[in-house]
Amino acid sequence: MEITLIVIFTLLGAAVGSFLNVCIDRLPAGKSLVSPPSFCDACQRPLLLKDLIPLFSFLWLHRRCRYCGAPLPWRVFLVEASTAALFGILCWHYGLTLQFGITIFYFCVFIVILVIDLKHQLILNKIVYPVAVVALLLDVLAPQPEMLTLAPNAFLGMPDIAARTVSGIAGGVTGFILLLLPAIIFRGGMGMGDVKMAALIGLAVGFPRVFVAVFGAIVLGGFLAVFLVLTRLRKRKDAIPFGPYLSLATMVTMVFGNQLLNWYLRLFS
Repeated sequence: MEITLIVIFTLLGAAVGSFLNVCIDRLPAGKSLVSPPSFCDACQRPLLLKDLIPLFSFLWLHRRCRYCGAPLPWRVFLVEASTAALFGILCWHYGLTLQFGITIFYFCVFIVILVIDLKHQLILNKIVYPVAVVALLLDVLAPQPEMLTLAPNAFLGMPDIAARTVSGIAGGVTGFILLLLPAIIFRGGMGMGDVKMAALIGLAVGFPRVFVAVFGAIVLGGFLAVFLVLTRLRKRKDAIPFGPYLSLATMVTMVFGNQLLNWYLRLFS
């Protein structure tokens, strides 16, 4: 039964990944996500159902439009494949639980933010603001014990609902401040989109796990930036979006944040 669920959610993940591609293409352009139906950007011809089968259609058509032969970006396949893999892995990790549903919701959001920021160097308010509201509601309504296990003294005597809410708000404020200061000090080096995203991350992962996400993103971004400069894929003065690193670090934090923070604390105990 467990294997069956993993397969089902892997296939569902591929379908969701197809929708995430729609979000990635249309949200930066201010277009509707539901109308018009999917079409080829090159020839404008509407796509049929057989052209939209996740993963399969891309490979079967040799990454080209069936009608005009225009090449399709590899990003379409990579988003569908990675979303499918993440759905399967998270289903295996959490089982059919509420935590699984919450985690895949956030993963989908951060995949969209990651790819849009890579493509356009934009972190859209139309994504961050609504998801921040949802994150706060989840802090209040959904049982996420991971948000409380690392700072029990901070929430001593509080009901779980109040403790989760305080943890989320404290995480949001902390994330906002952590990136607001460098954004003010090093103007042009970091945008307010990154600052707002850090607040969203804090609401999603809570306090103190927000430190794992933000500093993990800084470490990851630093290593990759050095690698890109050394390999001459980027010049030293080229702008490198920070949103993808925040997204990746947050996804890791949502699953392994407690273990990483405990490991770090043990180093200095």
